[in-house]
Amino acid sequence: MWSKGPIAGALAALLLAMPSALAQKQYDRGASDTEIKIGTTTPYSGPASAYSAGAMSITAYFAMINDQGGVNGRKIKFISLDDAYSPPKTVEQIRRLIESEEVLFLLNTVGTATNMAVVKYINQKQVPHLFIGSGATIFNDPEHYPWTMSWTPHYASEAEIYAKYILATKPDARIGILAQNDDLGRDYLIGFRRGLGERASSMIVSYQTYNTSDPTVDSQVVTLRAARANVFVIFSVPKFAAQAIRKAYDIDWHPQEFVSSVGSSIAGAIRPAGFEAAKGIISAAYQKDPADPQWRDDPAMTAWNAWMDKYNPRVDKSDYYAPYGYNVGYAVVQLLKQCGDNLTRANIMKQASHLDMELPLLLPGIRLKTTPSDLRPIKQMRLVRFDGQRYVLFSDALASE
Repeated sequence: MWSKGPIAGALAALLLAMPSALAQKQYDRGASDTEIKIGTTTPYSGPASAYSAGAMSITAYFAMINDQGGVNGRKIKFISLDDAYSPPKTVEQIRRLIESEEVLFLLNTVGTATNMAVVKYINQKQVPHLFIGSGATIFNDPEHYPWTMSWTPHYASEAEIYAKYILATKPDARIGILAQNDDLGRDYLIGFRRGLGERASSMIVSYQTYNTSDPTVDSQVVTLRAARANVFVIFSVPKFAAQAIRKAYDIDWHPQEFVSSVGSSIAGAIRPAGFEAAKGIISAAYQKDPADPQWRDDPAMTAWNAWMDKYNPRVDKSDYYAPYGYNVGYAVVQLLKQCGDNLTRANIMKQASHLDMELPLLLPGIRLKTTPSDLRPIKQMRLVRFDGQRYVLFSDALASE
């Protein structure tokens, strides 16, 4: 008999090793040897449909990754559903993604009110709710929502940066504010008032809101002008930012204008308003602008342009959400690589809460970094001014706590 020989010994060693090797691969629903299922909701229709360019761009990024063989040999199946920026619809679609589609995790679900409608349910289900498309402060609350983390820099922090700039450059400003009538607008206002400090009550001469169901914001802009504001701050989504910028121009009102980063897209807001009407507007940025000539020879921008031409031609290169989606996709792929063969929801969240990485299209000085006690990936921004053709950087990286 040869059972005690070298061949038998090798077979025995192999059999003993097999359970250990198999144990190295750990999966939750939505993951397998060949596939990773990721879900999102975004407004392909409705008043915030401009945001859909983000999901389209993420989809295109994953298409490139799949063509390259996937992540650790697994293809990404990205299920992107329309919620029309309507919280009840978001609830319906998120339940579908978790209970029917059985996605491994959710990615960049768009909107403040929409995410508010589902955040408790998602955390009860213990599904990673990653890089959501909202900068509302409530989404950095590891104690109550340990499965949720934002992508967008926090609205309150961004608004505080604007307020401090106004105090430094125009201390006698009469400020008129237009804000969305939900947590997005309220968060911006909280940060803006915090930045102005004790002078907030005297400097803010009028505060007007709109609902996303409103057809226009014309009357609000007229009211702000009547208050003799010489600084106009717009905390809105692109559709209403475009309306506000245009209306101010049409009634010959020319204050110093600020527009929130989430409403600043050239394709979604500036071009519809008219380049001349938008000239001089100040906003904040954390990602490279493809129209900025300083990035013309940047290797990362060269790669992005090639990707846009091949995988994402439906989205305008001037759209804020084209590089946005590319950065989100890049970050997710790096995260999945870090997870290796442990594709459990718990490990995904563990890795997501310990990020420290550069992204190809973030501005110099800005880095993706998280800790278990602070799940904000992006904490810094730089001020930009629209010169009639593109946004021009004019500050270093600024941060607010």
